[in-house]
Amino acid sequence: MIERLRQGPGEEAQQEVAVAPGGPPPSRWTLRTIRATFPWMEDYTLSGVWYVLRRYDLQLRSGRVQMFSPDPDYEDKVTHLHACLHEAALYPDEVVALFMDEMGYYRWPAPAADWMPAAPQPSLVAACADNNKQWRTIGILNALSGQVNYLDNYIVGRRYVIKMYYLIEQLYPDARCIYVVQDNWSIHSHPDVLEALSALPRIVPVWLPTYAPWLNPIEKLWRWLRQDVLKLHRLAGNWDELHHRVTVFLDQFTDGSQELLRYVGLLGDGQLAQALRVP
Repeated sequence: MIERLRQGPGEEAQQEVAVAPGGPPPSRWTLRTIRATFPWMEDYTLSGVWYVLRRYDLQLRSGRVQMFSPDPDYEDKVTHLHACLHEAALYPDEVVALFMDEMGYYRWPAPAADWMPAAPQPSLVAACADNNKQWRTIGILNALSGQVNYLDNYIVGRRYVIKMYYLIEQLYPDARCIYVVQDNWSIHSHPDVLEALSALPRIVPVWLPTYAPWLNPIEKLWRWLRQDVLKLHRLAGNWDELHHRVTVFLDQFTDGSQELLRYVGLLGDGQLAQALRVP
C-alpha cells in the first residue's frame, strides 16, 4: 500500500474526480482517491479510510520546499560556514559565531487564520488608514548561546550596519575572532561598511551563498516574531504599543535561549547543529 501511494494518483483516481473523461489525474491523494485506488476499500466510509491510514502511520504531510541557490560557489561557502561554526564550538572562550540579518514590519497587520465566529476584519482607525508605517530591525544571533541583540530604526542602512559592528565589538570584548555570518545584501559590502570593518580586525564576515536564507537561522527568529506578534495584531491604531511588543519579544533572548536554538535549528540533527557539535 505504501509503495503504491508513493507512485501518486493514477487512472482510478482520475476516474473518481475528473470532471470530464479526458481530465488529468490529480497530483495529490485524497481520502476519496485512495478509496477508489484500492478495491478492498470500496465499502469503506471516508472516516474508515482515514483510520486505515492511521494504522499504517500515514497522515497528511507537507512536502519539503526545494531549496536552490544559484551561487556557483555554494558548496565551498557552506563548507567554510560549517568550519567557522565548528571553530566557535571548539573554542567558545576565544571564537564567537553570530548570524546577522535585517527585517522590517508594518503598522498594518499581516493576514492570518484565527479562531472566531467570522473572518477577522481590518481594524484600522482613520488616523492611520493611509499611513502603513514601516520599522526596521537589524539583529544578531549567537550560534552557541542563542543570545539576541538588535538595533532598530525607520531606516537600517549602512550607518546602522556599521553601528551594529561596533556594538558587536562591545558585546564580545574578550573574543579573539568574531565570525559574522551574513547574506549578500549590497549594503553589507558598501565601501563605507568595508572601511569600518577594516578598523575592527576581530570581526570576520562570513558570506552566505546568494539566495540561501535557509543557511541563516536568524531568519527563523523573524518568522517566530511574525507568527506570535505581527500577524493579525489589533494594534494598527497604536503604533507605540506594537513597537513595544516587538521589542519585548526580542528582549526575551537577551541572555540567550536554548529554546530559541532548537527553534532555529542550531540544536538537533540539522547540518548547522552538527557543525556546532564537539566530539
